[in-house]
Amino acid sequence: MNDPILEVETLVGGYGKMTILNGTSFKAPTGSITTVIGPNGAGKSTVFKAIFGLLKLRSGRILLEGRDVTGATPRQLINAGVCYVPQGRNIFPQLSVRHNIELGLVAAPRSADKSARVEAALDRFPVLRAKASRQASTLSGGEQKQLEIARGLLLDPKLVLIDEPSIGLSPLMVQQTFDILKDLRARGVSVLMIEQNARSALEISDYGLVLELGRTRIFDRAEKVLGDPRVAQLFLGGALEGDAA
Repeated sequence: MNDPILEVETLVGGYGKMTILNGTSFKAPTGSITTVIGPNGAGKSTVFKAIFGLLKLRSGRILLEGRDVTGATPRQLINAGVCYVPQGRNIFPQLSVRHNIELGLVAAPRSADKSARVEAALDRFPVLRAKASRQASTLSGGEQKQLEIARGLLLDPKLVLIDEPSIGLSPLMVQQTFDILKDLRARGVSVLMIEQNARSALEISDYGLVLELGRTRIFDRAEKVLGDPRVAQLFLGGALEGDAA
């Protein structure tokens, strides 16, 4: 296993009086795709929010490349190389595709060649270049997800957190989205993904992580998670279809 880019240590937290994370601990190896699965209420999306500074923890620690980033703000984490693509659509529908991408540079340093970064993003996603002047609302669901990913990659992140990238997409767009994630891994970017399509996600992943009741139940190589009878019975026989984090 590669050295971890991310270490999550005994996180405890939730919303109001409700505790969702009950000592969640795991490591995400550098340069790999790690898929997170689990039943409803397992804490999958909640742990992503905690990592990205959107949830105040009661206790626990988060390390990025060995550096303690517990309590860091989203802007600080973006500057440290973390990109977060949340579940659902998070675009500005009335703005053009190009303008949506440009908004991803709000946190970029003044010295950055912003125009070059936008052009590089459009080169990476040809469908977005072809529709760069159109309103984002005219894109298909899969194209909108590509737009979100393109915007998140503008700052050359080291770690991408992506929550349910395939939800609501056609099989073709799911494959295209997974191909994008595999390309990121080939470029040395680490990916931590929550995915309802557990089998397909684990098939392209290096590691699999099973959360249950805010705790890590299984962490192993993806092929071993796929072959684990407990996982197959609970999550790979249709139990995860439509699963909400």
